[in-house]
Amino acid sequence: MGLCIEVTGGGKTYASARGPVTALQGVSLEVRQGEFLSLLGPSGCGKSTLLRAIAGLDPLTQGRITCRGAEVREPPERIGMVFQRDVLLDWRTIQDNVLLAAEFQGLPRRAHEARASALLERFGLGKFADRHPWELSGGMRQRAAICRALLCEPEILLMDEPFGALDAMTRDDLNLELSRIQQDGERTVVFVTHSIAEAVYLSDRVAVMSTGPGRVVEVFDIALPRPRPLSVRETPEFARHVAEIRGLFSRLGIVKE
Repeated sequence: MGLCIEVTGGGKTYASARGPVTALQGVSLEVRQGEFLSLLGPSGCGKSTLLRAIAGLDPLTQGRITCRGAEVREPPERIGMVFQRDVLLDWRTIQDNVLLAAEFQGLPRRAHEARASALLERFGLGKFADRHPWELSGGMRQRAAICRALLCEPEILLMDEPFGALDAMTRDDLNLELSRIQQDGERTVVFVTHSIAEAVYLSDRVAVMSTGPGRVVEVFDIALPRPRPLSVRETPEFARHVAEIRGLFSRLGIVKE
């Protein structure tokens, strides 16, 4: 499995009224082609900052990031992103929101209409293609945002806590669907979360970040076979992975046993 993304000595410092604020410092990380890697850590540890830097949306102030061997200075080609909020346009229908991904890239709308419809069907939104975002629940809106990110068949999918505001049942459903999507091809996924269980369920590897300023302290291999039904979370192997990561957070003083 080749290297897809590499972060070397990554740092990010912001200017503020009280002086410089360092969000990331000395971050080094490798993401392999076709793997699902989660960035896991408490709020404020720089997970989203690192993801935006990988996406070419907010460059580092120290170090470098390469994607497929080329330094990231702008959003790389064949990349899709799902944000914490769905960022749907209320005046456009759900199908038109999904097709926005093609429009942004200057691609012909008609050539992508069939794929947009297929994605909406897959995510249970086929009957809602002509509705507007304000007519849908939060979970349905986030499904539409995922469809938009997948429309142009990205090789890399970046996801910034996309399920954090959803109820437990909807979150489980989308976790299962995302796990299935990962099996469809050689897509590389970098997923930000603060849920240990979610990271273990979805990932091939989990990179744990700590605060003060943010850095990667350890990367865990998740030895769970795929495909993964939700019932895998009830197995001793799953519990062992969760306990191992929780133990690291305890040693770091992030959680208390």
